[in-house]
This record gives sequence, C-alpha cells and structure tokens, in this order.
Amino acid sequence: MLETLEKVCAGRGKTEDLDTLAELGEQIKASSNCGLGQTAPNPVLTTLRYFHDEYEAHIKGKCPAKVCLALVDFSIDPEKCNGCGMCLKACDPGAISGQAKEVHRIDLSKCVKCGKCITVCNRDAVLKG
Repeated sequence: MLETLEKVCAGRGKTEDLDTLAELGEQIKASSNCGLGQTAPNPVLTTLRYFHDEYEAHIKGKCPAKVCLALVDFSIDPEKCNGCGMCLKACDPGAISGQAKEVHRIDLSKCVKCGKCITVCNRDAVLKG
C-alpha cells in the first residue's frame, strides 16, 4: 500500500492503483489476526472514500493541497520579490537567478522542488502552484 501511495503522490499513479489500494486495504482488514492489523488500512480506505477526487487529481498530475512537491511548480511573484537573494543562496541546484535588488526567476528545468526557497523567503514571494 505504501509503495502505491508514494507512486500516486509522486504523480506516477494510475486509476487502477486506486482500486488496488481499496482491495489491499480490505484484504488486510479481513486477514489480519490482530486489532492493529485490522485497523491499519483504515486511513487509506477512509481517504479513498471521502477524498477520492484528490486521488484522481494526483493521478492527473496535480496536488490540490499543494503539498506533494513532485506535483507543484514554483514561481516568484514579481510584485513581492525585492531581490534580496535569500532564495538564490538557498537554491543548491542553481535554479534561481537574478541580480541584487532585481526580481529573481526560477528555472523549472533545474528546480528539484526541495522547497528551500519558500522557507527562506521572508516576503512570501515564492509561490507553489
């Protein structure tokens, strides 16, 4: 179940994976000899039931909550960026460029989606979308 969930969260899931998750969850509940095993799949089964549209969105390559970093793109809001360079310094792969006191830019082809730029920006100029 974990491998399938990770695949879905990474944007590599397929519609059939949702059926697989449901089947595995029910089989685990039915075949487990202890209470912990019988309840372990409940979070997945419950989210499949009540948040099925979010699973579908992940399969289509979008994370509505914008928490699955593999499924979001980062950008810099030119209205908020003052060119302080904090994001530039935090970006290990060098995906952010720009001069001091000028609006910075993110090269999505280099971005590894680590999210460091968001955590260091004190102007909320780095956006997830």
